[in-house]
Amino acid sequence: MRSPEDGAKIASRFIGRDDREVFFVMCLNTKNNVVAVHRCHVGSLNSSIVHPREVFKSAILNNVASVILAHQHPSGDIKPSMEDINVTKRLVEAGKLLGIEVLDHLIVNSDNSFTSLKERGYI
Repeated sequence: MRSPEDGAKIASRFIGRDDREVFFVMCLNTKNNVVAVHRCHVGSLNSSIVHPREVFKSAILNNVASVILAHQHPSGDIKPSMEDINVTKRLVEAGKLLGIEVLDHLIVNSDNSFTSLKERGYI
């Protein structure tokens, strides 16, 4: 994993076309190789209320160094909502407590378009 584009390609393949909001976690080792992926939550048409325990469960079980988070909006819109930003900040803090770095949070769609919350300065 070398760039947000790399993460977005993987996430789009798994969740880009879903008709409900899906929260997806890519678990990375110390060399930033993906060792596990996890669809940790499926929400409704316009929201996915995700909890840190769901997000970090797979990361802890796989003993990883970091994660890249992703979700999609079924509308195809890749603009982060205020809730997306707040959840990201909460998950970054939870990751710090666990010693698992949140490298990025991506919002993807089926057209391979994406937004990186890290590039926007939220991480």
